[in-house]
Amino acid sequence: MNIFYIYTDDIIAISEKPRRTLANMNKDFLLKADSIKEPSRYLGASISKYLMDGDSHYTWAIGSKECLIESLRVVKQRIAPLNLTLKSKVTSALPSGFKPELDASNYLDDETAVLYMQLIGILRLLVELGRIDICVEVSMMSSCNCIPRVTHLYAVLHIFSYLQVYPDWKLVMDSTYNDHLPEIEKRDWSEFYPFAKKMNPPDMPEALGLEVELTMFVDASHATYLITRQSRTGVPIYVNKAPIIWFSKKQNSIETSSFGSEFMALKTGLIYKLQMMGVPVEGYCHTCVDNMSVVNNTSVPESVLKKKSNSIAYHYVRSKCAEDVLRITYENMKTNLADILTKVQVEATKKSFRNKIMFPGD
Repeated sequence: MNIFYIYTDDIIAISEKPRRTLANMNKDFLLKADSIKEPSRYLGASISKYLMDGDSHYTWAIGSKECLIESLRVVKQRIAPLNLTLKSKVTSALPSGFKPELDASNYLDDETAVLYMQLIGILRLLVELGRIDICVEVSMMSSCNCIPRVTHLYAVLHIFSYLQVYPDWKLVMDSTYNDHLPEIEKRDWSEFYPFAKKMNPPDMPEALGLEVELTMFVDASHATYLITRQSRTGVPIYVNKAPIIWFSKKQNSIETSSFGSEFMALKTGLIYKLQMMGVPVEGYCHTCVDNMSVVNNTSVPESVLKKKSNSIAYHYVRSKCAEDVLRITYENMKTNLADILTKVQVEATKKSFRNKIMFPGD
């Protein structure tokens, strides 16, 4: 199976024999003579081979070090006229206890507000390039884009200071299967959702290549936005051992319990996209949450929901369990990888989660 990612004149080929694939392309579309080689950079991401500890073969990794170094140069240049500098020693991505929604400092003037938005844009790109460890902080500060305040600017510069201290962390696209995942028991949902059956898209292409397995971690920090008491959703999704999707998002609705916010967070999936790319998906999505009420209500068919406000998310998730699209299991909050996407963590906690998701550079 050959896969091409094309953006204007940047092409990257994923294939068992990529050189031959690109050579065939070169017959009809002229490529630069020195461009048919292993990639080192694509759309701002640094691409390299990575040897896992205890492994005998290399896998691919993506990082943002080159982009980050240039970003830090630009940021320092832009803030110098404001008599501002980046701190040399920080241990967290945001100052301890900082709540941007409660800040009451002066609003930035128009010119500095534009600078603030530009800095947020750079940080969002770095998150896209794999800096999962700043995702929640960047999401929080992005919500201040329309009316940023002075202290908001200082907080954003604090994030850049953190990146300056920890510049070279990668995401490893490990294609091996996760042998440590326990099998989740399949339940009989036919009495409660007799209509539920796994439906493949009618225009789905023929699946090629090896089957992949999906793992999703889900967390929601309940009512942490202090102005409206909205919860925050955090979700990383893995294909085999490779992190493919990650996001941190303030929920649109206001939930009265952590149970409700966890249920809202569970309405996420990747299977359809993979199917439409012709990737065969093996079995169900192994879904990990740290709320036993959610686990019981999505793995025990006889369980009854007593909270009417959560009924839509409740039945949606349970119907997906009935289709065997996903099965849900408990994950201790100390090991739930989604936790890094919902809360601003102290140094030791962030380091623990970062080391589970990301890998240090050379």
